[in-house]
Amino acid sequence: MKRSIALIAALAATIATASAQNVQEALAAAAEALIEAQEEAIPAPKPTFWERSFLGKLDFGQTSFSNWAAGGNNTVTQSAYIDANANYQKDKLMWTNRLQLDYGIMYSSDKPIMQKTGDRIYLESKLGYVAAKNLNYTAALDFKTQFDQNYNYSTPSAELLEQYPTATAWRRARSVKSAFFSPAYINLGLGMDWVPSDWLTVNFAPLTGGIVVVDDARLRKSYGMEPDEFGVYPSVRFEFGARLKTDAKVNINDNIKYTTQLVLFSDYLHKPGNLRVNWDNMLFWQIAKYFSMTITTGLIYDDRVRVGADDAHPDGFRKVQFKEQIAFGFAYTISRPRS
Repeated sequence: MKRSIALIAALAATIATASAQNVQEALAAAAEALIEAQEEAIPAPKPTFWERSFLGKLDFGQTSFSNWAAGGNNTVTQSAYIDANANYQKDKLMWTNRLQLDYGIMYSSDKPIMQKTGDRIYLESKLGYVAAKNLNYTAALDFKTQFDQNYNYSTPSAELLEQYPTATAWRRARSVKSAFFSPAYINLGLGMDWVPSDWLTVNFAPLTGGIVVVDDARLRKSYGMEPDEFGVYPSVRFEFGARLKTDAKVNINDNIKYTTQLVLFSDYLHKPGNLRVNWDNMLFWQIAKYFSMTITTGLIYDDRVRVGADDAHPDGFRKVQFKEQIAFGFAYTISRPRS
């Protein structure tokens, strides 16, 4: 304020003393000085090095039959999904973080108990430093497990149905397939990113150490734990190998986005030629402001994991695991870019 008063006084004195032909020049000079003083008084906005985004989804589904000759089971499904990102970049330093949470349940009239349709906790964090054009040094950490127990459901025997209420009989007949930290995968890899474009990143980490945790003793054999000399299966397995991870994010248009992640891992300590494969895909369509449709697929192959068992193969089989889901529901998105 004092500076503005002084400038106004200077302007008045200049106008009073200047000759007629110099009045316009004096006015222009005084106005320019006043503008510069105001610009100096307004602080420049601080740069923001963080870029944040959040996607939250609630999906619902329902099927009902009444006097339907072809038959069918009444079902109700519900699922929740969160995808949160926080990325930092300043000069040559980068730090990217992503958290995905997914949980779904289903009730079907043929099984009078709640069943899971999806369950996933996935966290990844990567620190990078520019090495050359399109190349970055990286140290990457990721963690993956699930919230809750998941089961194989077998039809209860007549004996169980006679002895217990129907829902209890179904619960006693089921067998656990997974649980919190059963399994859990934790990996730390040192390597390099190749970033040929904004939508594609390829990370190769020839030095990747990891641990596999199977806290539930019933599941350790199924997830490849090797027994010790006493026949006891440990809860933790160490791995050391090389990992190749490819991430692609494509905006097909303003409303449709496609993301994919392919991870290949070779364990130097156990059959390095047998790759562990994880491939996740998501097609997201923002139909309206708060409504969306999502198509997701997941593919896993791990030669240490056994699925499906019968009398001839009680330990199960090595198989390609695949899941697919189409969901429609409420979606809320927040995005805050860097400035």
